[in-house]
Amino acid sequence: MHSRLLNINMPWYALYTRPRHEKQVFQELSNKGIEAFLPTYKVRRRWSDRYKIVEEPLFKNYLFVNVDFNSGYYDTLRPYGAVGFITFDNNPAQIPQNEIDAIRRLVESELPYDPHPYLKVGRKVRVRSGPLQGCEGILTRKKGLTRLVISVHLLQQSVSAEVDSDTIEPL
Repeated sequence: MHSRLLNINMPWYALYTRPRHEKQVFQELSNKGIEAFLPTYKVRRRWSDRYKIVEEPLFKNYLFVNVDFNSGYYDTLRPYGAVGFITFDNNPAQIPQNEIDAIRRLVESELPYDPHPYLKVGRKVRVRSGPLQGCEGILTRKKGLTRLVISVHLLQQSVSAEVDSDTIEPL
């Protein structure tokens, strides 16, 4: 979901919302003429008598707004459910345009996609499935491939193996 007014001169910000208020905040901002972007994905949900495909926010409790922070700050926080901007050193944190463009391209494509835990190189992870299921280690990259480094601390030795990034979870 996105409203398109596309003002390239203004930066994007992440707006934090109350749980399950993303769509309501998005709609109110769009109605006020504030450019907002709420990436969603389709998920199959079960009700007591049936299954239904629904659209859920890709990033729970977040949506993106393209505003002049100095003049649009208060209007952006007015909708019920809007909590605040994500800040860094008490200043609203700008989201790089290329990241917004990449997410927009993905959600507008026909490719299948799902939310995935943020995995940063150097982070401790656990393998969920496959031959290394249950193993813990450090996530690395080598020649663009995801690798798991397993260490024997007592021996001060490590070994790395290529793993499918879909099979790992952060610890």
